[in-house]
Amino acid sequence: MTTDPITVDENAEAITAWDGPLYDRFVRFRDLVTVGLGAHGEHALRLYPPRRGQRVLDIGCGFGDTSQRIAALVGADGEVVGVDAAPRFIETARRESEAGLRNVRFEVADVQTDELGGPFDVAFSRFGTMFFANPVAALRNVGSALAPGGRLVMVVWRRRTDNDWLYRGQTIVEKIVSRPEEYDEPTCGPGPFSMADGDTVSEILLHAGFGEVALHRHDEPITIGADVDEAIDMLMALGPAGEILRLQGDRAAHLHGKVHEALRAGLADMVTPEGVRGMASTWIVAATNQRK
Repeated sequence: MTTDPITVDENAEAITAWDGPLYDRFVRFRDLVTVGLGAHGEHALRLYPPRRGQRVLDIGCGFGDTSQRIAALVGADGEVVGVDAAPRFIETARRESEAGLRNVRFEVADVQTDELGGPFDVAFSRFGTMFFANPVAALRNVGSALAPGGRLVMVVWRRRTDNDWLYRGQTIVEKIVSRPEEYDEPTCGPGPFSMADGDTVSEILLHAGFGEVALHRHDEPITIGADVDEAIDMLMALGPAGEILRLQGDRAAHLHGKVHEALRAGLADMVTPEGVRGMASTWIVAATNQRK
């Protein structure tokens, strides 16, 4: 298997973050994240439904909910392998699938460097491909695991300005707390918006050996909190705003009250009878493996 020159430790810092503090935070807000982001994953599965009997690789599977959903679609004659670089996510996915479907399994793997098995008919990812230190190498590795002509489908964030709830949270926090130049906490990698530009994504895929690239914009609101307090807590824990606060750590603790009140004012127009709602804008990206 040939990939771009890389070092084994390129993703080590991001893996430490996802297996540590980010895992804990995603567990805390799991229902919001899986329901909200799951809606965008469901749209991708409607556009490009896996067929019965197919083998599917689920990249960055997290808690495994999407893997189990796909397993139901491919049926008993198909198979789904969910991979994630963070062992704690895989432990949870395995534990929760023990009494579930038998055609799904979960493996710890750094998609950028590890052997992924295969051949798979489809590689799918719901927000799991934006954090690679070297996305070309990672997606080239995915292509090596796909059958010739196999399809890659991935859901990625569009521009932060099209995701107002995330962008607004970031700008509000940045007015009070700046991102530190030095920090002890591990970062999550390139960040959620690393594939927000359609031209950039297309270039990455073409260099990774894919063709027939198609991007479909999908806008659908998601609930970011049952009430404004929960929405504030989530923004202070996850996303760009949460990353700033996490990296500052105790140095910004005295500013949390001020941040909380600023977010309360800034989110006021998003409060609805169904909770705090914000528009989520994503690309549903599809491409075909060009390897023979």
